[in-house]
Amino acid sequence: MNEQARVIRHVSVRGLVQGVGYRAFVERHALRHGLEGWVRNRTDGSVEAVFAGPASAIEAMIAECRVGPRHGKVDTLDEREATQEEFELRAPGDVFSVLPTV
Repeated sequence: MNEQARVIRHVSVRGLVQGVGYRAFVERHALRHGLEGWVRNRTDGSVEAVFAGPASAIEAMIAECRVGPRHGKVDTLDEREATQEEFELRAPGDVFSVLPTV
């Protein structure tokens, strides 16, 4: 795959990922990597995110998501291709959104 090809990935993260600044961590790092997308808590205690951008930047972002913020603990991270419809859940005008819990 062309390293600069735009890809869209969905991640679901489980562990101690709510109440520890995980969403802010994801937002900060996604913007640093130049990625678009969103992150949100889920009522089951997980966090999910969608990232769009160059494949190499998304790979680096997912590696950081596996570690998470200092006070968090990631047990599992599942990733898959995301749809354009999932990507479009971000807030209009935002580069990267922190969305309400679902």
